[in-house]
Amino acid sequence: MMKYTLKSKVRDVWKNPVGHDILSKILLQLNLPSILITNPIVSHLSLKRVKAFAGERLSEGFFETLIDLLSTVEASPKEEAKQAFKEAWWKEAVFYQIYPRSFMDSNGDGIGDLKGILMKLDYLKALGVDALWLSPIYDSPNDDNGYDIRDYDKILDEFGTMEDFEALLDGVHLRGMKLIMDLVVNHTSDEHIWFQKALNDPSSPYRDYYFLQPAMENTPPNNWTSFFSGSAWNHYKEQKLWGLHLFSKKQMDLNWENPALREDVYGMIRGWLGRGVDGFRLDVINYISKRPGLPYGDETIGTMMGYCGIEHYFYGPRLHEYLREVRKKAFAPYDAFSVGETPGIGMEMSRQLTASDRGELDMVFSFDHLETPGHTRFDDYIYDLNYLKQYLMDWSLNYGNDCWQTLFFENHDNPRMVSKVDPSGRFRVQVSKLLAMLQLTLRGTPFIFQGQELGAVNKAFKNIDQIQDVESIGLYHELINSGMSEEAAFSKIRSGTRDHARTVMQWDNTENGGFTVNTPWIIGDGDEARCNAAEQMENPESVLRFYQSLIALRKENKALIYGEVYFIKPKRKNYFAYTREMNGDQYGIECNLSAHSLTRSMKWNHLLLSNFNGNDKILKPYEARLYHLTT
Repeated sequence: MMKYTLKSKVRDVWKNPVGHDILSKILLQLNLPSILITNPIVSHLSLKRVKAFAGERLSEGFFETLIDLLSTVEASPKEEAKQAFKEAWWKEAVFYQIYPRSFMDSNGDGIGDLKGILMKLDYLKALGVDALWLSPIYDSPNDDNGYDIRDYDKILDEFGTMEDFEALLDGVHLRGMKLIMDLVVNHTSDEHIWFQKALNDPSSPYRDYYFLQPAMENTPPNNWTSFFSGSAWNHYKEQKLWGLHLFSKKQMDLNWENPALREDVYGMIRGWLGRGVDGFRLDVINYISKRPGLPYGDETIGTMMGYCGIEHYFYGPRLHEYLREVRKKAFAPYDAFSVGETPGIGMEMSRQLTASDRGELDMVFSFDHLETPGHTRFDDYIYDLNYLKQYLMDWSLNYGNDCWQTLFFENHDNPRMVSKVDPSGRFRVQVSKLLAMLQLTLRGTPFIFQGQELGAVNKAFKNIDQIQDVESIGLYHELINSGMSEEAAFSKIRSGTRDHARTVMQWDNTENGGFTVNTPWIIGDGDEARCNAAEQMENPESVLRFYQSLIALRKENKALIYGEVYFIKPKRKNYFAYTREMNGDQYGIECNLSAHSLTRSMKWNHLLLSNFNGNDKILKPYEARLYHLTT
């Protein structure tokens, strides 16, 4: 392992997986090109020289932290340049994420439930879905809509019973589909029995399951901040303790350093796999390893990344050890599938987590494509699809044949991508179909979020009282406390609130979209009159039927799954074209990434599918075409 010091060159940092991804993240945040680092002059500078040039703009702690992170990275995965992809069911599958609270209400209480999902399995099968991912259905006080788990072995009453879950699982398997669950093991609810015993009994073995530390009454153990605003520490005055929570005040971080905690987690996982669950999506799984001693976060890094202390846990020192252990002790005996949510992790670190010989995760969700350079989720801006093109090309060309990419544009934590690209809604249908074309013809496993197949868009929330999202509410009050007006604060959170993705599924054009006969738990805006599953299923030109056709084509043609990818005229702005080729079978995809017409570059003729009629020489705004090139 290479030793890093202030004498190390910038080029050495760039070659290191963590160094590469950290520098890439900084450049992304600042909207700067990588040539600023990779050019011959800067790449040959020592870190000591960079430190001198930076002066007070980069603190001493920044360089110490960087060197520390670089020095703990294992060697990059090795692979043969031309090795063939290993086939697997999860590489060929089309996944569909269900947010149970908003999917279908079977009993009229305004909240989606397990029986509601069971009612819609035939719809999902007809769409072509192979696997369902359920956001958390465990017992929870719902401070963060189920991501604060109170009991891992119990179903939330609002969703149903364990018998309802078993009926759902049987229904999924009967239709030839698979089911994965959301596994939240970075933290539990503060109402979990482990935490209650840990907090109230100093001699309890559960005391060390969490980060409970004594400190001065008005001074938390460190300066870490929460992703949901404010300090990452709760003060428990009666017990004279502070408790760590990276997310909401009711989501208490688990201490994975404790082997007993890990064994309890593995036992819980085996219990669900024993019931027949096919795998898990692992929530913020790269946060489970914190640097020993929980050192103070560097203020420079905190300002740069938006969260103080993140450098001490986003890629912790024992992360790989823990992931190998959970695979060996829990996943492997059941041949279970795993995909990790990994905020802040770029391509090179993703390879460290997913390369086939590593024995860790099957895939990860990396999020750098969800916002364009220089923007965050709460910024009001128009997304430039040329950035998405560069991102997708980079991963397709450089991720390697020993890793497999996730292809997703939406989930329960992000606004609708269609609205980012086209806030006016003028090209709603065209953009929805364009995104479907990319997601279902590039290399990787597609993850569709509920409603995406209908062309769902952001909601027209009018005031903070309509917002349910704990993150958005916390940010709203933080902005007001900083001096921002209520109008400006609401405008900002409306741009990025997670509630855009969490409004109810629009099944038909009746009130509340056929989701419930009662008042839904979250308000809508009447969009079901314009966009709903029932009408789209009957319309051969709808977004839903476009998804259905693309999924069927992907299933029937392995070249669209495992085939080589060759990009055409990659530097041409607003133009995205590529071929997929395997065993003599060849397909061509040609897309216009803009709201203006574009002249075609290719003369392909055998058109299989397009979001417009005709096959002329002009690509209409946001047009996407799929051709079969093999004669």
